[in-house]
Amino acid sequence: MNNLKQKGFTLVEIAIVLVIVGLLIGGVLKGQEMITNAKLKRIESDNAGIAAAMFSYQDRYLQLPGDDSGAGGPAATPGRFSDLILAADNGNGDGVIEGVWTGGAGIETSKFWRHLRASGLIPGSPQDITQPSNAYGGKIGIRDGSLGISGHVTVFGQIDGPIAKIIEARLDDSTPNTGRVMAAIAGAGLDGVMDAGIAGAAATYNDDLRYNMAFRL
Repeated sequence: MNNLKQKGFTLVEIAIVLVIVGLLIGGVLKGQEMITNAKLKRIESDNAGIAAAMFSYQDRYLQLPGDDSGAGGPAATPGRFSDLILAADNGNGDGVIEGVWTGGAGIETSKFWRHLRASGLIPGSPQDITQPSNAYGGKIGIRDGSLGISGHVTVFGQIDGPIAKIIEARLDDSTPNTGRVMAAIAGAGLDGVMDAGIAGAAATYNDDLRYNMAFRL
């Protein structure tokens, strides 16, 4: 007959385990909070950096990047960056960065990145028209007007709903369809809403959705 008694955990041991578990959970949550804050700061700093680069280019060359009609050119009629880009990379010089925010070959909203890279105001090869990515993996673009905002805007794509809500509250009026920061629901086939002028802004932010956000420059 086995007379050995099974030994259980004491209250002190259980308390120690609960404290350790609590510390681990707290550390995970704090780490997630730090990651979220870092991404928020990156979005804000990226937007401010693009604005600074654009206005620095305009001050230096008296034309907007992407729209600059004298950026590239052949040896016979050299442009500012003839050793880096071609005449085909020039804009039309009408004072507006034209095209959809997602860009494309030959479109000024893509030439925008090429001109800034050629000028050295942002890093990268002048041959590259690839749009930068934001902290949430979406594209960063530019266009003239979006969702009722007049003038040039930057567009940050695929921002998580809770993050969009925080950015809106920090920088504007907490409402996605008014002010200098506006947003539309992102998703398959919805990117073009940002090019539609006054239509398409969301009425409220939903934590379960993603948003393309336009920031007035």
